[in-house]
Amino acid sequence: MDVILLDKLGKLGDLGDKVTVKSGYGRNYLVPYGLAVPATKENVEAFETRRAELESQAALRKAEAENRAQQLSEIELSLVAKAGDEGKLFGSIGPRDLADAIASAGIDVAKSEVRMPEGPLRQTGEYDIALQLHPEVSASVRVVVTAE
Repeated sequence: MDVILLDKLGKLGDLGDKVTVKSGYGRNYLVPYGLAVPATKENVEAFETRRAELESQAALRKAEAENRAQQLSEIELSLVAKAGDEGKLFGSIGPRDLADAIASAGIDVAKSEVRMPEGPLRQTGEYDIALQLHPEVSASVRVVVTAE
């Protein structure tokens, strides 16, 4: 299935690129979420007339993400959790907990923007948590987990 991308998507392509994707991916994800349109002749012409508008919207989203990244680099979160004698947490701290803690600090972050490739935090200590705010903008937040 050929689609025209309406936004920059990680490894798939840039705004305006015509790419071939599997039918299910295009039909069930890209098109319903407004990330792409089928590459028909009418859609290609409509896209070319709206290209400047879409590029300005993409630049605005990127600037907003860079602003949030600047704000995030200035904060350090301190989380308190129940832990045993050796520093092992009773439970864990996951992406939702971190997103809520950052939101309480005054910066809106979605749970899906928090990247934790090693999994949830299960020990007390200091951690650098990566955030992917935009396909081209990432940030890091310092988190200190202490025992209750």
